[in-house]
Order: sequence, then structure tokens, then C-alpha cells
Amino acid sequence: MQVTPPDYLNPNLPTGLSHVAIPIVEATPESVKGYGWLVDDPANCKMEITRWPAQGWRPVDTDSGDEGGTTEGTFYSEWKGDFLYGSNEAVGGHYILGYATDPEKASETTAAAPEKILLWHANYHPDGGQLFFPIDKRPFLVPVALPGDDVKPEDFICFYCKGNQGLYIHANIWHEGVFAINGKQRFLDRQGAVHARVSVEFAKEFNCLLEIPLTNL
Repeated sequence: MQVTPPDYLNPNLPTGLSHVAIPIVEATPESVKGYGWLVDDPANCKMEITRWPAQGWRPVDTDSGDEGGTTEGTFYSEWKGDFLYGSNEAVGGHYILGYATDPEKASETTAAAPEKILLWHANYHPDGGQLFFPIDKRPFLVPVALPGDDVKPEDFICFYCKGNQGLYIHANIWHEGVFAINGKQRFLDRQGAVHARVSVEFAKEFNCLLEIPLTNL
């Protein structure tokens, strides 16, 4: 099945979408189990690379198929008015990550601090894990869900990270980049170089946006 990738800078979302609130969970060694782990030093973070799948009953040799390596660069997460933009140097990506209000009302000239994030899209990488490490040492958010292509909006949670550690997530974990709570933040991004991506678009599939509250952070 041929799938057209999302237009990340012009998602053309319908109006009147409902909001599905997702819980914020403080990122601790216990709470991130199953999703990944917290990282004190990116130099010591082991990256998982998924072995290329066998095409038939003969297995892929165990000393091959996972040698594609990683790519890394700076991930920028920046609020401009009601728009939360992302830019990932590691893979050359530029995105609208979310909105502070319904997309049809959003403006880049809004001066008020955002009170929520409305998320329209998420994805996972089957080829390897991904590390987000805060360069600016400020709190940040990462929405995630456990693996499975039948994912639903209510399967998502949002990790609140204090900014003194990075977050590493396994391959196949649903996510949507890394979110600044306000202003602009920089992160070291390291991920599998193949950069396979599987997407879910909440607006098109579920007629909703995921809502992450910011007011009590």
C-alpha cells in the first residue's frame, strides 16, 4: 500500500476537532520502564539498532543486519505564537509539532504564553531507538505510547522531564519529537540512520487532537 507522508508544515487539519486530554507523568527510572530509560551522559548511552528482518525461513546472520549505525544533530523545539515548531538536524526534518489553540485559530503573533499543546500527529521508528538530551538543561515534554499499530489517542501519556537528564526511547515507541514548554530549546538528537517512520494522524483517523496541559508545570 502506497502511503503519502504527512505534510508536516501544512497539515491542512479540519476544523472543530475534539480534544483528548492525555496524562502527564513525571519521568523517573520506574515510570519510563518499557518505554526506554533516563540518560545522565549521552556519551554513555547505548543505542539499539533493529536487526534487518529475515525475508523467509532462513535467519539473518547474527553478525549482520544491524550495522546501519546512527545519525545525530541538534533538535530545536520552538514556540512562535500559537505554533510549536520542531527542526531536527539529524534527519533534515522541519515540523509543526503542535498548537496552543485550535489550528484554525492559531497565529504566530500571539504574545501570551501557551497553556496547552494540541498534538495532531505521532510516529515511531522500527529501525532503532532515539535519544533526546537537553542542551539547555530546562524541563521538557515527550508524549509517548507503547508499540502497536492499533494505537488509540487514549493510549498516550506525556513524560515530564526535569531537564537534568535525557530521555532514550526504544524502537517502535510512539512519540512526536520533544516539546519545549515555552520559548526555544535545544536537544541533542541521536537515532537510527535508516530513519524509517510509521505515522498516526489523530485528526484524520480519530477526528481529534491530543491535549497536553501546561499551566501547572
